[in-house]
Amino acid sequence: MRPICSRLIFALAAAGALAGCGESHAVPTSQKLPAAIVTAGTPLEKPVTDYVEFTGRTDAVESVEVRARVTGFLKKVFFTGDHGTEASSGSQTGTPAAEGTEIPAGTPLYEIDDREYRADLQDAQGELSTALAQQEKANSDLKRAVLLKDKGNISVEEYERNVTSKKQADAHVESAEAKRDRAQLNVEFSHIAAPISGKISRTEITAGNLIRADNTLLTTIVSQDPIDVYFDMDERTLLRVRRLMLEGKVKGVKLKDGDDHETFPVEMGLAIDEGYPKQGYIDFLDNRVNPATGTIRVRGVFKNPELQPQRREMAPGMFCRVRVPLSQPHSALLIAERAIGTDQGRKFVYVINEKNEVVDRTIVLGPIQEGLRVVNSGLKGDDKVIIDGMQRVRPGVEVAPKPARMDGRPGDAQEDSQGAADDSSQADQPRKPSAEHPAE
Repeated sequence: MRPICSRLIFALAAAGALAGCGESHAVPTSQKLPAAIVTAGTPLEKPVTDYVEFTGRTDAVESVEVRARVTGFLKKVFFTGDHGTEASSGSQTGTPAAEGTEIPAGTPLYEIDDREYRADLQDAQGELSTALAQQEKANSDLKRAVLLKDKGNISVEEYERNVTSKKQADAHVESAEAKRDRAQLNVEFSHIAAPISGKISRTEITAGNLIRADNTLLTTIVSQDPIDVYFDMDERTLLRVRRLMLEGKVKGVKLKDGDDHETFPVEMGLAIDEGYPKQGYIDFLDNRVNPATGTIRVRGVFKNPELQPQRREMAPGMFCRVRVPLSQPHSALLIAERAIGTDQGRKFVYVINEKNEVVDRTIVLGPIQEGLRVVNSGLKGDDKVIIDGMQRVRPGVEVAPKPARMDGRPGDAQEDSQGAADDSSQADQPRKPSAEHPAE
């Protein structure tokens, strides 16, 4: 029993010594942690316009599939991949035609062997000459029959026979003229020219191949300026736009001076564009809403000017972003996206009051304008909103704010926070012993 009691007394004595040592090094409870360093700024107040955004595709205003109207062997192609060395001699305009270039309407493209059709034309002209001769004879016979009838020297039967011959001769002439015109058309169809001005594609067939009428695709041509943009607008937006126009809250644009008709403006940006730099107008809405998708097809028209010879920015089939204005310019408050927090779907910001304490403020957001988010409600123009450092604070704590612009770069705030982090890291390092504070 004595060894056990000795061990128990020794353990109690050691525990008391350790407890006394801990009490001598305890941190006073009255000491406060240093205030967290954050960057804060007031919201920017700018005139903004409410928009609704869509995605769409560009398309040509005019598009033609060039096909032959007659059957025959392809004799010549007037545009090639080497910029049309043969086209310069055959083009009416004297401008070489090449695959993938813009050409004016009427530029020769193909020539089909027309010898057969020229022979048919000569045959039709011969038939027409014969019919004209027969018509001339029938006219002379009828004139004589009229004179003899007045004198009573011709029977009624003979007179009616001359009248009928005259009518048959006239009909034969009309038929021969139609046959001649058809043969002339076939000769003209053997020479194929561009029906519209635009950019021509590659030739689908080369010289020497048999071309079948209305069947063989030769090439395609699409117009370039202006260019259409098609996108689908949802039903709610459609009704909202119509109501805004009826109430006069959104003004249309006039296409021509003195024209009373107004159309709705629209803006567009390509895949590499920042924002929506291109301005256009809506000129078409489909006649019904698609019940399967709840959308209606809308078409906007935009200019596509020639930046350099044979160079334009847009081409049919490109992806684009479209936005439609839903209001007149009005003043609004804007804040940076990184200043916005989310709590189970609730959007909030941290605001600093006059005591440099953090206050949680619920906000209602609007669209993005120039990289900043519009705040529809929940903020005032003089509120100091925390921009960087939200992760280090919570409502009710005291902070040390540093001023910053709401549209500033995040790197500016990161430098401040990095400096604070360096200071805190240096504070955490153990101090070297000195004469005043010797190491314990």
